[in-house]
Amino acid sequence: MVDRLVHSEANARRINQVESCFGTAGQPLAIPGRVLIGEGVLTKLCRKKPKARQFFLFNDILVYGNIVIQKKKYNKQHIIPLENVTIDSVPDEGDLRNGWLIKTPTKSFAVYAATATEKSEWMNHINKCVFDLISKSGKTPNSEHAAVWIPDSEATVCMRCKKAKFTAVTRRHHCRKCGFVICAPCSEKKFLLPNLSSKPVRVCDFCYDLLSSGEVNCQPCRSDSFSNSPRSTNHLSDDDDDEDSSD
Repeated sequence: MVDRLVHSEANARRINQVESCFGTAGQPLAIPGRVLIGEGVLTKLCRKKPKARQFFLFNDILVYGNIVIQKKKYNKQHIIPLENVTIDSVPDEGDLRNGWLIKTPTKSFAVYAATATEKSEWMNHINKCVFDLISKSGKTPNSEHAAVWIPDSEATVCMRCKKAKFTAVTRRHHCRKCGFVICAPCSEKKFLLPNLSSKPVRVCDFCYDLLSSGEVNCQPCRSDSFSNSPRSTNHLSDDDDDEDSSD
């Protein structure tokens, strides 16, 4: 199907339409060999709350942005190379259903479709595109991914010390390695995570000790600290696209 659409006028016209919807602030999307596979609105689990985002799946990239006017105008364009993507299904829980994780070395987050069928179609198409890209390039799939940030609402107290209660004065911070919501005293240290930044980034004390000792993968620390969280790790999230995510 992709090969048939590569040189079609309909594909070129639709890509140009998507490009124009993002305006001059968006990056050019029309390049030789690129095909628009599908598009739709998905609910993205952001730091503050779930939000609707417009997604476009191409044969080589995943693009999403904020909806200003549906089918007419989008902003805050994000482009994710598919060869860096891994996806995992998220079990249904409460009002959040039909979800999956989109994981990359620099950014990871959860999205939710309106129906189980839509979820299945998105996941199947993404996996097919990733498989084709990896097969053609001969590259090895990424084994390390950025932590998926736990939403602020999931933690009323620090997820490390279990003592600091978050208030207007006691702010929430996020460990860049494990994604936990933590207080300032539990996250005073920084560590260089090259896949995330060229500068040292905020990490919790637990992850700092593991990273410093050479235990670079501290993801298993989730299991022992999430038992007191109001929800399971199924509802992890990243930083919000349209809010200050410096912490």
